[in-house]
Amino acid sequence: MLELSDSSIKGRIKQDEFESFRKLSAGKNHRVLKRSLFVLLGVLIVLLCLPWTQNISGNGRLTSLRPDQRPQAIQTIIPGKIEQWYVSEGDFVKAGDTIMRISEVKDDYFDPNLLVNVEDQIKSKESSVSGYMQKVAALDRQIDALNESAKLKRSQQELKIKQSILKVQSDSMDFNVVKGNAVIARDQYERFKSLFEKGLKSETELEQREVAYQNARAKQMETENKLLIARQELTNARTELNTISQDFRDKVSKAESDKFSTMSVLYDTEAQVTKLQSQFAGYTQRSGFYFITSPADGYVTRAIKTGIGETIKEGEEIVSLMPANYELAVELMVKPIDYPLLSKGQKVRFIFDGWPAFVFSGWPGASAGTYGGVVVAIDNFTNNQGEYRILVAPDPGDVPWPSGIRVGAGAHGMALLKDVPLGYELWRQFNGFPPSYYKADDDKEKK
Repeated sequence: MLELSDSSIKGRIKQDEFESFRKLSAGKNHRVLKRSLFVLLGVLIVLLCLPWTQNISGNGRLTSLRPDQRPQAIQTIIPGKIEQWYVSEGDFVKAGDTIMRISEVKDDYFDPNLLVNVEDQIKSKESSVSGYMQKVAALDRQIDALNESAKLKRSQQELKIKQSILKVQSDSMDFNVVKGNAVIARDQYERFKSLFEKGLKSETELEQREVAYQNARAKQMETENKLLIARQELTNARTELNTISQDFRDKVSKAESDKFSTMSVLYDTEAQVTKLQSQFAGYTQRSGFYFITSPADGYVTRAIKTGIGETIKEGEEIVSLMPANYELAVELMVKPIDYPLLSKGQKVRFIFDGWPAFVFSGWPGASAGTYGGVVVAIDNFTNNQGEYRILVAPDPGDVPWPSGIRVGAGAHGMALLKDVPLGYELWRQFNGFPPSYYKADDDKEKK
């Protein structure tokens, strides 16, 4: 240990004569140090009071503003085998230009005359439909003819029934007259017989009255028989009317049954024609899928499937295409803690990869090499990394974005928020608080 003494050399030696004592002298050095400290403290206080623009930063990449202008993969609609390529990677193609030709791999479509054969089947079925329609029309005419015949037959039979009724009435009247005559003849015969028994009439006169009575009875029986025959004819006529109606009803029912059967076959054939026409349209459309064309003007960036003779499945990606005309935008990823602070129309400053920039994040006006943007869309859900995506378009009131940047390049964005003192910002960052947030409408209402 050091053995320090309480004794001092002050006053015993002349310290000014020694260089080391002069250098250790604190008088002048203390004044310089104090002044430096005060100046540094003043500068620090000034810096802490300087305005600082709060911002939300995030990394992203360049994309296109519209979905149809973004890089896309061209797919095949049907399976097939690659037969010929018409483009190379990096080639510029216009909308409708042929990229490749494929051939069929399904045995259902191997027939080279498939369309012709299906078209012949359609014509055949259409002829069958026409024949069935003509048969239906013929059965309709037959049904109409049967109905007319039935009406005529019924009219004739009803007339015959009326004639039979009149004949029955006439024979009935004749029968009543003859019956009355027979009664009179019988009474006369009875009276003559009584007179003959009394001797007042001769046997000859009695026999004459008996003959007259027998004739009257015979006439009565004949007339009654005619009446019965007329009544039977009337009954037969009425029965014949029912028979005619039933017979024609059966014929019409059979014709209608044939008609409905024909119509059923007709509708089934029409359905087959429709199905064949649909197949023909599908085959025709499918034949156009053998040539894969470009959906838009752009550049072939990468061939996903290569070679000749390679088979591809339906819906499989073949080449990727970058549209020639596009409006640039930036997909910026932000953390969930910053998501509530963002809104459409908010200003954003960007630094693009490969473009020099001198950035003061808190003083955007003093930065150089940054470009302005405006928030146009904000997702309502996070991606796999738990970040929200915002879409930022170029700010029309700011410097245009560099013409050399391309889709897919990286970008670093800063969404500008409220102006606060630098000291407050340091305190906020140290404590991990979110940035101060306000809306312009709220400020206007407060004013």
